Formats: sequence, structure tokens, C-alpha cells
Amino acid sequence: MKGTYRIAEKNIEIISLYEGVHKLCIGYESEEAPDFTVESAQSDIDFERERSAAEDAAAGRKTVHYSDAYLETLAVYRKIADKMLFYGTMLFHGSAIAVDGKAYLFTAKSGTGKSTHTRLWRELFGERAVMINDDKPLIHLTKEGAFVYGTPWNGKHRLGTNASAPLAAVCILERDTVNHIEKINAKSVYPMVMQQAHRPASQGGMIMLFTLADVLVDTVPFYRLGCNMERDAASVAYEGMKNNSEEIEK
Repeated sequence: MKGTYRIAEKNIEIISLYEGVHKLCIGYESEEAPDFTVESAQSDIDFERERSAAEDAAAGRKTVHYSDAYLETLAVYRKIADKMLFYGTMLFHGSAIAVDGKAYLFTAKSGTGKSTHTRLWRELFGERAVMINDDKPLIHLTKEGAFVYGTPWNGKHRLGTNASAPLAAVCILERDTVNHIEKINAKSVYPMVMQQAHRPASQGGMIMLFTLADVLVDTVPFYRLGCNMERDAASVAYEGMKNNSEEIEK
């Protein structure tokens, strides 16, 4: 089975064993010539199954038995992410939301509450807020700045849109009893960036990732937000990042 989809400004031909990945990509279809092709095999699915089992074991969780069709969707996105690095685009684990046309990306360790926090933003800003991707957005680094893109791989709640916006800030979430936000320097965030970015298996891919990570931390402001997951956390985060961005623009 095959189809072509436009994701983060690239036309990608996907050749798969199962239909599931094509159903996932509904809304991203393209009739243009592909920029590149990814093709999955049973060995890719087996790799994803072994990886998932290893992660469950490391976390002390009961192993979940996923279908081949579902695991193929993961394998396909892994291949896409590998290729995208050579087009100046990196996959970054986080929840990205846009307000008034500017995107803010929240990242944290699993279970910290990224999706909960962006839900607070949607409640606070209503129609001004657009959910770009709740799990695995793509960040494209250009001479004009960083842009975040929605993808079909948008988390278990399927929150996201086929849209993009300039990336105004990246915010690292931490649980706290009192809401507070502060800007942090590039050196302190670099380990988190490498942890949350998709890391390819190839040496060439890793070189590209390091290059893009350098550009990201040099061009996009990073913040640390201590939050208690009450509605006020959204206004504290927004005002802190928006005010700083306005000062930079001046």
C-alpha cells in the first residue's frame, strides 16, 4: 500500500504493509511528486515491538502487545524523522499550541502533565488557541527562525492540526505548588533538548541533529515553568513568555 502526504512542507511517499498508517495520515494527502520515500518492512515492525517491550521492562510496566499495524505507524514515523533531519527539521517530544499565531512548545519527562497544561491554555484562550500537536511535532529551523508543524502522530488523544506557526518559545515543565516561570540559558537546556529530540541510528543523522539542536537553542528562548496544574498556571506561563518575546522584538 502506498500514498503521498505533505508533512512539514515535504511531500512524503509512504509504502507500507498495512493500511493503518494511511488512515492515520488522512488530512495530509498530497498529489505532488514526493521529496522522498519511506518504506516499511516486517523487520521494522519487529524492531518497534522489541523496543516497546524493552521500555516497558525498564519502567517496570507490564508488556503491552501491540498489533503489527500500530507498530508500523511508529516505524514509519521513525523513518520520516530520520529523513527530515537532512531537510533542517527535527522531531521533538512535546505538546505544541499556538495563541494568536505564535507557537509555544511544552516539554517534560513523561507523566509530568504536558497535555494537561496545554488543555489549560485551550480553556483560557478559547478560539485564540490552536492545538498544533500534542505529542510529536516537527520543528523546522530556517534563516527566518524556527517553525513548529503538526503531524498525524499527535498523541493518544489525537489532538493536533495540519498547521504550522513560528515557534516563540520552548518551556520545560516541572511540578510545583506555586506557579512561576523563568528564562533559562542555552547551556542548561541542551541535555534536555537532546533527550527530547528524536535520535537517529546513523552517524550522519546524529551530526545533523547536533547541528539543528545548536540552532534551536541559539534562536529560540527557553523557559522553566514550575506549575501546580491549576488554571492560573496557563496565564503565568503565557504572560512570562509573551512579555519576554515582546522585549526581544523591541
